[in-house]
Amino acid sequence: MANFILSVLVENKFGVLARVSGLFSARGFNITSLAVGETEDPEISRMTIVVDADERILEQVKKQLHKLIDTIKVLDLTGKETVERELLLVKVNADKTSVREKIIKVADTTGAKIVDIGKKTITIEEAGDEHRIKALIELLKPYGIIEMARTGKVALSSDK
Repeated sequence: MANFILSVLVENKFGVLARVSGLFSARGFNITSLAVGETEDPEISRMTIVVDADERILEQVKKQLHKLIDTIKVLDLTGKETVERELLLVKVNADKTSVREKIIKVADTTGAKIVDIGKKTITIEEAGDEHRIKALIELLKPYGIIEMARTGKVALSSDK
């Protein structure tokens, strides 16, 4: 099993996400990351799907994706020059002034952005590649991560 990144352009219609994800679940593949959003054309959405799969079976899934009536284009970005990003929002325990100052220093040092300061928590935003996101999480764990939301990977092919 290997990690594959697919970029699927689909018509922006009700039920398309369910049909596409159903192709993967019917074959027992675990989608490790799924990000869907409107493109520059509001009638088209881009699905970025990261899946652990066997290469032979994945080829069958790609062919079946092409056959779905709402699918416009399927791109396999695996191993290609791409620009990839994820977004992280993480709420950290910051009930003491000394801890709060340390968390702010971590955010400043890593280039993360503080987006909310509460009475007992700080919420931090980070956008970047998977390694950058994981590194920030590891730096914040000792302070007590209360809650975390992480987008799936989004990716575009590079012009290189």
